[in-house]
Order: sequence, then C-alpha cells, then structure tokens
Amino acid sequence: MRPPSDDQRTAPAAFESAKPNPLGILQWVYVGRVLVSTVVFVAAAFDYQAVPPEVLVVLAVAALASLAISGASAFYTHILRRPPGATFIYVQAFFDIALITTVVHVTGGAESDFIPLFILVIAVAAVLLPLASSLLVTILASSLFVTDIVVGYPEQLTVMVGLQIGVFVTVAIATGWLASRVRVVGQEREVLKKEVKRLRLQAGDILRKISSGVVTVDGEGHLLFANPAAERLLSFSTADYLGRPVLAFLDARSHELAAAILATQREGRPIQRGEGRVVYQGRSCEIGMTTTVLEAGTEGPPSVTVIFTDISDQKRIEELNVRAQRLEAVAELSASLAHEIKNPLASIRSSVEQLAESMQASEDERFLGQLVIRESDRLSRLLNEFLEFSRVRVALSKPIDLRRLLHSAVDVVRQHPSCGQETDIRIVGECPQLEGDEDLLHRVVVNLVLNAVQAAGGKVNVTIDARRATPSDLPQGVSLESAVLLRISDDGPGIPVELRERVFEPFVTGRAGGSGLGLAVVQRAVQAHRGFVFVESAQHRGTTFTILLPTDGSREATA
Repeated sequence: MRPPSDDQRTAPAAFESAKPNPLGILQWVYVGRVLVSTVVFVAAAFDYQAVPPEVLVVLAVAALASLAISGASAFYTHILRRPPGATFIYVQAFFDIALITTVVHVTGGAESDFIPLFILVIAVAAVLLPLASSLLVTILASSLFVTDIVVGYPEQLTVMVGLQIGVFVTVAIATGWLASRVRVVGQEREVLKKEVKRLRLQAGDILRKISSGVVTVDGEGHLLFANPAAERLLSFSTADYLGRPVLAFLDARSHELAAAILATQREGRPIQRGEGRVVYQGRSCEIGMTTTVLEAGTEGPPSVTVIFTDISDQKRIEELNVRAQRLEAVAELSASLAHEIKNPLASIRSSVEQLAESMQASEDERFLGQLVIRESDRLSRLLNEFLEFSRVRVALSKPIDLRRLLHSAVDVVRQHPSCGQETDIRIVGECPQLEGDEDLLHRVVVNLVLNAVQAAGGKVNVTIDARRATPSDLPQGVSLESAVLLRISDDGPGIPVELRERVFEPFVTGRAGGSGLGLAVVQRAVQAHRGFVFVESAQHRGTTFTILLPTDGSREATA
C-alpha cells in the first residue's frame, strides 16, 4: 500500500550485490583463465629465443586447453543454463590449479610472479564450495606447489614457501568462513522473502475479499491504493485516480469521508469511530469509518488510510431492536391501562343502558344513552385490540404447512369488505415448512395483505413470495440458520414519506378509522418468532414487507 522508502529499496539491492553469484564468479574464472594462459604464451613467444621450445609447446597446449575447457564450461553453464554442481566446481578448481602450477613452473617456481593466482583459485573455491571442500582444494594446491618446488627448484625450498602455504590456508579458512556466513544469511533472507511474499499475498487476498473499503491517500491527496470493496461502495475505478488527486472526488461521494482524511492529515491522529454517508445517483448508504496515519513525517502532511464499511443494515438491525423494546414497553402499558379502563367502562355502559331503557327517560335521553353505549362498545373493541397487542406470544410452536397457511390467510382477506373483485392476490415460491405458532403467523399474513388492499382502496396486485432465504437475502448483521423468506409486495400507492419511519409504531396509521396496531402486531409477532421484518416503499411504486424467520423457531437460530 505504501511505497517503500529509499533505505528499504537500497538495502535489499546492496545485499543482492554482496551475495555470491556462482554464474558471475565462474564467468570471471573463464575469462581470467584464458587471459592468463594466453598472455603467458604470447609473452614467451615474443621472447622465443630465450625460451626453450618445449616450454613454448607446454604453454601453447595450456592456452589451448584453457580455451577449450573455458568454452565448454561456458556453454554448459551460460548457454544450456545448467546449474554448476559441486563436481563441476571441483573440475574447474583442479584444472586451474594444474594450469597455474604449469605457469608457475615455467616462470621461475617460488620466484614466479604468478603464485598469487593460487590464492584466487582457493578464494573462488571457498566461496563456491563448503569450507571442508575448499580446504581440500587448498591442500591440493599446496601439495602441487610444494612438489613443483621440490622437483624443479629444490634450492628454493625455504621458509618463504612455508609462509606461502600458510597464506593459502589462511585465505581458504577466512574466505570459507565469510562465504558460509553469507550463505546462511542468504538462506535466511530467502526464507524471509518467501514469508514476506506469503504475507503480502495473504494480505492482498484479504484486502480483495473483505467487505470493508480501504483507501490510502498520500500527503498531497493523491490516491495510492483502493481495494475492490472501496470501488464498489464509492462507485469508481482505481485505475482512473491512481496517483492522481482524489479528495475532491471523495468529497463529492462522501463529505464525511473526505473530511476524516483531511482531519487526520492535519492533526496527525487517527479517527477511531466515525460515521458518514455515501451518496451517488440517488443511492445512499451509511458508513462507519476509521483512519490510520501511515507515516507522520515532519515535511508535509502524512499519508492516511481510511477503512469504511456499509453499516446501513446494522443501523436497521439496531432500529429493529430499539423498536422491539419500545413495543414491549407500550404493550405492557396498554395491557395495564386496558385492564384499568375495561371494568369501569363496563359499569358505565351497563348504567347508561339501564337509564336509557327506563320508563322515565325522554327521547333525547334515550338517544344520548344509545350514543354513549355505541361509543362504549367502540372503546371496548379498542381495549380488546390493546389486550391482543399485549398478548402477542408464541403459545404453541409446531411444524407449519406454509402453503396451506398462506391460502387460508388469503381466503380470509378475500371475504373482507375492503377486498373487491379487481384485487389480485398471488402466492409464489416453494413455500417451505417452518416451525412456529400457526395462529400468530396467520394474523401476520392477514394483517399485511389486508393492509395492502385497504391502502390501495381499489385495484391492486399483491404477491406473496415464500421461499428459503439465500445468504444474499440476509442483511449484514443478521445470521439465521435455514431461514425462510416471506415477502409480501403490492403495486399500490406506497406509504407516505412522513409515515415510513414510523409504520411499526403503535397508533400510527395513514387510514381513517384505523387503530394503528396492525403493523405493530406484525412486528411483535415476528419478533416473538425470533425473526426480522423490513419494509421498503416508494411513492406510487408500491410497498414490500420482507419477513425473515428461522425454520426451527428456536432462539439459538438467531445470532
């Protein structure tokens, strides 16, 4: 997400340059071998009068052999791309030792200027081979060198030869130890690289799959990173803004999101719990967001990462919980008031009825008495609705044939005076079985379908869709195991805007003469089954009630 710093970029590069590269080292070995043998042969040829013919022949053969061996080796390692193994390196070292011994022999033995070439061969072997193997090469080089001195130049066998052998061994040990440390560090670094790559791929996979949007903006407001969830929530493409100013675009989509980034850059402190709204082409969703400061430098504002999530469904779940608690409180109050009012009301009705039917009552008194009786009956029916509202409980939970229940509820609605011939009610879906209180769910369906018919006041099409819920049907924050979805839709006038947020509240109604308890009863009945009910409505486009119920009706089915 954040580009690496200069130190981060140069440190691995410096280490890579210090790490032994077998192909690179062997390439220089090939070139040096041919160069040394050729130079020695050419120098001897120019001074052919002072050099015996047999020496020239030996040097010519050495030059040709070094050319042939180097060419074949280069073809094997650099053309065929075969990895140089231990045997291959042994062969190269043995040939170089033999070649250098030959050159040293013809150029003066212990007094030759080419003796340091042994050190180069030993150092190369120490770098490319384990320490024990490089010591073996060192012993071979020392043995051939001493043997050449003993056989060819016995008078040169002095302490200096011993010192040179000591130098060979010291170089082999020191170089081998350093090379082994470099190899160990290199192996550790390879392991670290693989682990970093794995973590990077894992982090990248997580960022691609998480539902939260992640956006990183540098101190100048340029977009550094955005994951697919951010593209989906903000409706944009990362390729269009990568490396370009993006704050103006973010402000147009979500003012709160852009303000959070700017506030974090300005103050250098992250925002832990912020909320805002994303608006685009009529679509609106609430988001929760946090910000993180990536690098708080002293030169200019820092880079900021903002993580945001669509919390619209969570807000709806919270509203459902608050609504359920409020309905429970209202139900308890309604039951208490209904009991307190019902008995005095019955006494009042009985008394007024007796007075109105007495022989001494005038016509006006009888008329007023009948008026009081009618209004008392209306209040009694309303009190009964209050009591029914307070008594919404799952009395008997058992397996339910949902298709039969829906047809029974539709038959009840068709018999209602509000349902005319032009009303079309259809039942679709596989209507799976579920467990619950059949009477209570019957009331739910009757209330919702009848509410749609009465709200239309004329021709209306009502569709009841009953099927198993898919994961995409469940809002975020809702977890139901084997849920059933019951969706009741109509093409009526829709719910007025001023009532949409309050339709499930008691005593809220848009119909003259309504008690405003029908949808409140629906809410409490669904809640009693540990389910959820949602409503969506648009002016002149109809209304849809969506109910989600666990199939087993148990509390454990709801998270």
